[in-house]
Amino acid sequence: MRMEQVSANCFAVLNEKNLVCDANSGLINLGGGVVIDTQSDLPHGRQMIKLFGKVWRDMPRRVINTHEDGDHVWGNQLFEGAEIIAHRRVKELMPHVADPKETQQLIKGSDRFLTRLLLKALHPGALAIAQQLKQDYDFDGIRLVLPTTVFEERHVLDLDGTEVHLIYVGPCHQIGDTIIHVPKEKVVFAGDVIFRECTPMGWNGTYEKWLKVLDLIISLDPEVIVPGHGPVCGIEGAMEMKAYLEYVREESKRCFGQGLSALEASKKIDFGPYGGWKAPARLFMNVERAYREFRNEATDAPWDHAKVFDAVLAVAKAKGITVEF
Repeated sequence: MRMEQVSANCFAVLNEKNLVCDANSGLINLGGGVVIDTQSDLPHGRQMIKLFGKVWRDMPRRVINTHEDGDHVWGNQLFEGAEIIAHRRVKELMPHVADPKETQQLIKGSDRFLTRLLLKALHPGALAIAQQLKQDYDFDGIRLVLPTTVFEERHVLDLDGTEVHLIYVGPCHQIGDTIIHVPKEKVVFAGDVIFRECTPMGWNGTYEKWLKVLDLIISLDPEVIVPGHGPVCGIEGAMEMKAYLEYVREESKRCFGQGLSALEASKKIDFGPYGGWKAPARLFMNVERAYREFRNEATDAPWDHAKVFDAVLAVAKAKGITVEF
């Protein structure tokens, strides 16, 4: 992890491996301090606090959660007494989407001989992601702490005369997606609306909505975008995300018309210029998401996580690359 100053009063903490759970956090160092997203586990959360502590005077008064995924909210408990702000749906969904028990059980199961053998036989992708996560993360001790302040469409903070705009844009990557715009400093904290130099993962929403949100971010004309994952960028990061989503949607449509399954299509579709991004085999998720739209399925239809991880592993093997999640 490292900290990067992105404007006069805005900072980012970046996880440089840029794999699953390697989420970024932000700091607006005004008005008592605002932290944006709180990391995937308590050790990373504490390391983030240590890094931001180089510039803030006291623990921040406010926390913003950009959406409901665990890798953005599991450090909330480290900010005792802070106002935690998020969209209304984030508070509603966190107990279901961000319950740490599923991840804790997967990690512990992968350490037990018989469970590991069972996972290897039934869900090798789940075993592979567990082995990857164990290298860097410790999910013990996480206590889910929910937002204390919720909003609907927009919420404005006044930090020592600097306005900060919280804009609800979900469902896009997730249902509760929120971007944070600091107009005076020309900074956008984009959450997982933007993945930078790594393959995006979309759980809810539509391609159309995601593309419109990327257009919105571009229209805000920021000088700096802090993505949910990956290095800091300018509007070129949003443009690259648009190009990737448009490419995958078009290729998926072609394969769908040929009667291929989402997995068959994912094995066939060329990574194109995005093969150098981290975790390229996540392509399966984006193809399956497109297929759901083509089949007119609900945009919030549940995912079988174990089967998703198995499919990502199968795509990596078919492409002859080392699997990354």
